Amino acid sequence: MYEGPIQDLIDELAKQPGLGPKGAQRIAFSLLAGEKSDIDRLVAALQRVRDDVTFCSECGNVSANPRCRICSDARRDATKICVVEEPKDVNAIERTKEFAGRYHVLGGALDPLSGIGPDQLRIRELLRRLGNQEDGIDVTEVIVATDPNTEGEATATYLLRMLKDFPGLAVTRLASGLPMGGDLEFADELTLGRALSGRRALA
Repeated sequence: MYEGPIQDLIDELAKQPGLGPKGAQRIAFSLLAGEKSDIDRLVAALQRVRDDVTFCSECGNVSANPRCRICSDARRDATKICVVEEPKDVNAIERTKEFAGRYHVLGGALDPLSGIGPDQLRIRELLRRLGNQEDGIDVTEVIVATDPNTEGEATATYLLRMLKDFPGLAVTRLASGLPMGGDLEFADELTLGRALSGRRALA
């Protein structure tokens, strides 16, 4: 334990995901050894995040404006909506440069043990978007891109149940299976089973 402000900083940093006490301590002492101007820039950035970052009124992604840049981009395909759990997932899919549609951020995944049910997620907003026809255009496909874990699968199943009665709407799920460059012997049974059930014809 350290005294005063340095311990307070370590305690606050250690609360962040992926940072334990040792990682928090390293960051705290790195800041302590740095220039005051570096700390000033960090403080200013944190204040801007607190005061200026909001969530897109349409898709729920992080944004500096009422509508994010993706929802505001008329070149995006409004007939396709990719449903993800968190804003960071939008960034992951955007990096692939394979998807030109729009997004819907749920704000998490179903996890009854942690008290997260449908009412805690942005599922109603998704249903409203589909019913209101964004920009007067019918959505023809919802791509469910929740994580391939227990909570993500439960969320995908629930969404399928909610969306199956929308006329003309295809509900698809991201394929999951073996990573490129991986070896079969190191794949777990669930991943290998998914790869088998999701197999496709070779062209």
